[in-house]
Amino acid sequence: MLRQGLKASDIITPKSIENAIMVVYAVGGSTNCILHLLAIAHEAQIPLDIHDMGALGAKIPLIGNLSPHGPWHMVDLDTVGGVPAVMKELLEAGFLHGDCMTVTGKTVAENLESVPTLASRGEQDILLPVAKPLSPAGNHILMLKGNLATESAVLKLSGKQMDFFEGPAQCYDDEDLAFEAIVKGHVKKGSVIVIRYEGPAGSPGMPEMLSPGAALVGAGLGKYVALVTDGRFSGASHGIMIGHVSPEAQVGGPLALVQDGDIVTIDAKNKGLSFNVSDEEQAKRRAVWKPPNKITNPRGVLAKYQRQVGSAHTGAVTGAPAAE
Repeated sequence: MLRQGLKASDIITPKSIENAIMVVYAVGGSTNCILHLLAIAHEAQIPLDIHDMGALGAKIPLIGNLSPHGPWHMVDLDTVGGVPAVMKELLEAGFLHGDCMTVTGKTVAENLESVPTLASRGEQDILLPVAKPLSPAGNHILMLKGNLATESAVLKLSGKQMDFFEGPAQCYDDEDLAFEAIVKGHVKKGSVIVIRYEGPAGSPGMPEMLSPGAALVGAGLGKYVALVTDGRFSGASHGIMIGHVSPEAQVGGPLALVQDGDIVTIDAKNKGLSFNVSDEEQAKRRAVWKPPNKITNPRGVLAKYQRQVGSAHTGAVTGAPAAE
């Protein structure tokens, strides 16, 4: 890049960000990509809205038959051409922007010109064609919004088709408390586990909720219990998982006001996340609510981070514009 005079701003453009979103959706990538791409776009001064990301991703079918929703892994994808094979298939299907400049000094289309097509690679079930995907478009990562997530929340379906889930809340103010409740059998089938104060400011640092999700699956509740959190998930998580709920509980988001027994509704078909609590009742609860204080040293680095970190809705970056 130095020899060719290429700058990062020549590579990171609105079109290349869209290409990244499409590749992630095609292979069934992690919800963590949402945070990363929002933050990268912010640093590159490229306007990017999380709901626009969801609208673009909803057009991309799931073609990677990879864990956790499939039997294969990234090392297996490499045997059928790796990420270039994914990009070639998307380009030929008319999805990718082939004119994007890359670090090679060539465009995406030029880089992929010599990559064999998926059809020429013979019969295999690791990477599937766009015409016959593992799952149709719209069944991977969905961006939700509602009175429980007035900015946004992220639902990972990983190819599953789910339109609706509703159940009473079981609330936990800490990941470890939720994990303990699951392994002790205290979580009821049909309920919605709420894990809060685990967002960027709350934890602080937005840890991944891998343990509670794995415990639910291990207890045979993966299909029958939803998990809603302002924390995040690892790529290995599966089940009915909603993370990145924004605004987060630590800053007074509605997630902080949920009580045990409140009915939480996940409307995947209409991209909604809500709870059956009126604005008036929310106001009463907010009047007596106080955020927990997990930080023992108010002058330390974590306290400074907590004061400055942004919402997951905008990539958890400092100085990102507030949601309208």
